[in-house]
Amino acid sequence: MPLEILLILVVGGIAGITLLLHLTGRSSLRVLTQETARMDWRRHFPDDVVIDVTVSHDGHAALVRTETGTGLLWSLGADTVGRHLLDFDWIEHPNGFEFQFRDFSSPGVVVHLDEIERRHWQHLMEPS
Repeated sequence: MPLEILLILVVGGIAGITLLLHLTGRSSLRVLTQETARMDWRRHFPDDVVIDVTVSHDGHAALVRTETGTGLLWSLGADTVGRHLLDFDWIEHPNGFEFQFRDFSSPGVVVHLDEIERRHWQHLMEPS
């Protein structure tokens, strides 16, 4: 098969899959509720006992308090990512907080919070 045809098939296939995922709604961010955040946290960390879940107003992030500490759950496409807040930095951001994890496998994330949410989350993240 000529390289030009193979290149067209590969590019067309990737574009077709991307379009199909977008049209079926798989490219939109997952919206969390308290219950879905609990279920997603248990999926990521089955041994954790969830005490409380605080979902952001936009529904794309949640602060999860467990018996062992606090964690962050956020939407990444149609799925979620969960991390314990153990070794991280949080930075004030114009839209909320930016979390930088000291783990190469976890990207930084900006959690969009209004002013009231920002103060509440800051209070929940303070060590006891």
